[in-house]
Order: sequence, then C-alpha cells, then structure tokens
Amino acid sequence: MKKTLLLFTLLFSAIGFAQSINDYKYVIVPKKFEWLKEENKYNLNSLTKMMFEKQGWQVFYADEKLPDELALDKCKALYGDVENDSNLLMTSLIITLKDCQGKTVFTSQKGKSKEKSYQKAYYEAMREASQSVNQLNYKYSGKNSTVATTIPTAQKAATPVTVNNDNQLFAQPIANGYQLVDSTPKVILKIYKTSQQDSYTAVSEDKNGVVFKKGNDWVFEYYKNDQLVSEKLNIKF
Repeated sequence: MKKTLLLFTLLFSAIGFAQSINDYKYVIVPKKFEWLKEENKYNLNSLTKMMFEKQGWQVFYADEKLPDELALDKCKALYGDVENDSNLLMTSLIITLKDCQGKTVFTSQKGKSKEKSYQKAYYEAMREASQSVNQLNYKYSGKNSTVATTIPTAQKAATPVTVNNDNQLFAQPIANGYQLVDSTPKVILKIYKTSQQDSYTAVSEDKNGVVFKKGNDWVFEYYKNDQLVSEKLNIKF
C-alpha cells in the first residue's frame, strides 16, 4: 500500500512539474560538473546535453553563443545539472532542472549502479535517472514568447545606446544572487546567478535584463521603448 501511494505521489508530482517545464524552450548545461575535476569527464556533460536534446529542448553549454532572446533573458532557460549522491558501495546520480533563480523544478529518480568502473557506473546510473526525464513527455507550449517576435530585426542588429551610471552600488547577498543598493540605502536592482560565470539575470521596479562583466566593467543591458540600452554600473561586491 505504501509503495502504491509513493508511486502515485511521484507520478502526480511529475505531471505538475511538466506543466511548467513545457513553457521553456531552452536548457543550459555546464561543461563541467562541480563534483568532477575536468570538463566533460567520462563524456557525462555531452551525454546530459544529448539527453535533453532527445526530449525536444534546444540545449546549450553555458559558454556557447546563445540565441538573441536567450542572451538577453537567461530566465527563458532551465538549467540542467547532475548531482552525485554516491557512496563507497553504490554510484548514485540525480538529474535536476532549475530555473534562473535557482529554484528546483524537476528532480529525477536516483539512478544507481554497482559497477566498479567509473565510466560504466556513471553511464548505467545516468540511463536509470534519465527514465524520469523521458516520463515528463516534454512538449514546448510556446508560452514563453520570443524576443524576435517583438523586436524588429533592424533594432536587434543596431548598436545599443550606452549609458554610464556613476552611482556607487553595493552588492548585498540574497538567495541565489545579490541586491544592489545605493548609499541611501535603496534597492536599485536584484541580480540572480546563472550557470555562466559573471552573468546574472536582473530585475528592477521597471526593467528586466541581464548584468554581466565586460572586461573590467559591469554592464546592465535591457530594452527601453524597443531600444537596447547598455548601462555601465559601478558595483562593489
């Protein structure tokens, strides 16, 4: 009875997750998992990328050139990862999907293997964990509308308007990112971590965009009246 109830609960949860997951066209995966020392060790990162692609997502590594709509709004993607929950007797892997604010929207069943070879064990565990991803029956809903449908091609290719903001902003840690405050102190902007280093999604009272490091400068890019604005920020972390 308990096993039946648990199975029903997992199935119900998977259906609920799928309703929100279907709103995302893209998945971004890292080239190196935190628990491994090398990029694409045992080909696990490329295997993860292909697994999500097989389900129908458009998948990119964090450092790849991204489509315009995704480069300007990283919240249009989910962030795929593989977590290692292994012990001395068993290799165990879990596949996760998170949104741009770090909220977990999907967790797979735990894939397990008793193989002694790391590569064989990881592959077997990945195959088992990926069965949960298959059961999502992902199909893009089209709800997450693209930038391309609202921004004329000529404007996309145009040079952004450059603005220098000399006000000193101080970064205060919050869940999954920072809030940038002025000397008042007033919260000017909230930025949230992505899987790409020195790149954040950004939200203020009236603007949404991305904050990223360009050379030695921090830049906030957003659209205002269908015009791309590139605002240089003075941030102290």
